[in-house]
Amino acid sequence: MKGRWTKYLLSGLVLAVLAGCSSRPTDRGQQYKDGRLDNALEYVNEPNASGKPVNARDYANQVLEVQAASSSLYNRHTNTYSAIERWVRSGADTRTLSQYGISAYQMEGADNFGNVQFTGYYTPVVQARYTPQGEFQYPLYRMPPKPRGGRLPDRSAIYAGAISSRYAVAYTNSLMDNFMMEVQGSGYVDYGDGRPLTFFGYGGKNGHAYRSIGKILIDRGEVARQDMSMQAIRHWADTHSQAEVLELLEQNPSYVFFRPEPFTPVRGAAGVPLVAKASVASDRSLIPSGTTLLAEVPELNNNGKFTGKYHLRLMVALDVGGAIKGQHFDMYQGIGPNAAIAAGFYNHYGRVWVLKSSQSAQPMLTSYQEGQLGGGSQLVPAADAKNPFADN
Repeated sequence: MKGRWTKYLLSGLVLAVLAGCSSRPTDRGQQYKDGRLDNALEYVNEPNASGKPVNARDYANQVLEVQAASSSLYNRHTNTYSAIERWVRSGADTRTLSQYGISAYQMEGADNFGNVQFTGYYTPVVQARYTPQGEFQYPLYRMPPKPRGGRLPDRSAIYAGAISSRYAVAYTNSLMDNFMMEVQGSGYVDYGDGRPLTFFGYGGKNGHAYRSIGKILIDRGEVARQDMSMQAIRHWADTHSQAEVLELLEQNPSYVFFRPEPFTPVRGAAGVPLVAKASVASDRSLIPSGTTLLAEVPELNNNGKFTGKYHLRLMVALDVGGAIKGQHFDMYQGIGPNAAIAAGFYNHYGRVWVLKSSQSAQPMLTSYQEGQLGGGSQLVPAADAKNPFADN
């Protein structure tokens, strides 16, 4: 009898371990070395991370962009920026942060074990013409006036011609390129006439709810959940008819309009030019604009798979996005096709510490506890959602 109970007990322990493993995935960079965290921002004496930031120079350049573009934003964070500069010059050892007057607050992550979600976004460059000609038949629109007492047409109606051509500001050769630029919230347009690229900034949206086409493809069994990425969506579009692509895109009724500007640097919602891989979009109710983050970001290979390695990065929260909520950051990857590949692969998890100078750390916590951290912002999201394949 004793032997039988021992066997049952061992079997139960094995099942419990297996259940615990299945509830703690690691395929997208998840870690569990810090135990359970019970606060959205939990003070730690020093981050439990090894190595040094790999992008100290890019971070310094991003801070310079903040200083040049917004003196008020820079002044709110100048003590932290200065303290981090001294820390970096000393060797950037995470064990010495407190010696330079820097307090670190670890984010609890999406699962309360410190696993913060990372996605990516970029600035596309699309080919276009001023008027429809040849293969360039797909319009990009500026914001039309809203009808009295109603909403603008949904995507399906817009594709069918519900908006006058006088609001068209470019005609491209790819409906999917247009959609991807909408998702990113802005992009550059090359009219093919030798002139500098025109920046198409976010100009508004039609007011209809966003629906993820990536999730639709997963639900239909067209793309496996573990394989979903921006590249997977593009591959699906390249291997299906124009009618099928149109039908898929029409499942998302939301539509983004653009505002053409002369060539200008890519700016986030804070009005600051963005430095690739040194800036992120954040949820302003949790992480205010200008906040510095020390992030342990998972490394991906050329196929978008997690390599098992991480890089420490210093980044500044300077943008927002409709899909960026809570313990989730969208990393800006830069301009063009290479940045698009990197952005399309990221849907992984890393650990993040908010860095604050000792002078400003206590007010930050007090504001957060009162539910006012970052409150009152009137900034408009740069896009409907920057992650077209997000399913959470």
